[in-house]
Amino acid sequence: MAEAACPASCGELLQGWLFGGEKLISCPIDWFSCVSVSEGVPIPHERPRMRQIVNLLLDYWQEPPEFTFGLRIEYQSTIPIAKGMASSTADIAATAQATARLLGKSLEHTELAQLCVKLEPTDSTIFKPLTLFDHLTAQTQIPFDWQPDIDILLLESPKTILTKAYHQQVHHSQLRANAPLLQQAWRQFCTANQRHDHYRLGEACTLSAIASQSLLPKPCFDPLRDLAEQTGIYGLNVAHSGSVVGLLFDSHRHDANYLRWWLHQKKISRHYPKIHQVRLIAGGVR
Repeated sequence: MAEAACPASCGELLQGWLFGGEKLISCPIDWFSCVSVSEGVPIPHERPRMRQIVNLLLDYWQEPPEFTFGLRIEYQSTIPIAKGMASSTADIAATAQATARLLGKSLEHTELAQLCVKLEPTDSTIFKPLTLFDHLTAQTQIPFDWQPDIDILLLESPKTILTKAYHQQVHHSQLRANAPLLQQAWRQFCTANQRHDHYRLGEACTLSAIASQSLLPKPCFDPLRDLAEQTGIYGLNVAHSGSVVGLLFDSHRHDANYLRWWLHQKKISRHYPKIHQVRLIAGGVR
């Protein structure tokens, strides 16, 4: 048996039209999909994408396709599905790495990226550093050398949005219209990386979230921006093709209980009934 785990994402730190196409920087958090692959009879209720990535890998390594019938995939994941939290990417990437380990193969993150996008739009949680990524083609992969130390209040809405369905819609005109705002967010992000500046990072994320409102608006967005400004937290980020929102802060400098109280007092928690405190972590398959 071989095991692997891949983190979820609290939406994206940045997403929009950059360098001639849509790109993103995921926000990996300490919430994982854990997968084991072993020799044995497949379980009755697999997640389809897991088996699809196994079959894709067998073809990639030129292994007999019938090998798949002797591989058993088991998983443990509490990552909410269809909320913009990279649950599918976590499943696929962890399954791929576990399969590689079982078969004694090496699988570099660049190879993994190329394989994953063949199945569906893929989050950059598969990379260890924060990475600007073309989630549709895997052609752009720009890593950053800074790992920010940030806590997140993840606001989970009951609304579900299938990423595949979102990307089947044509958003190019709106994305292009928002390109100047994304350029500004990109510059702020690069400056934040150079200076290790959490507030600049928060500003970049907030700008990207503002741009996302014209594509997939989040309930109570303006009050959430007010909260960020009034409490002095770093900012907020969103799932650009999902429904979650993240409040970016430092638990040693900002009061998480006050943030929760404020959300309740302003009745924002009605729109986001589940609130999770998580941390921004390094990505990559473990």
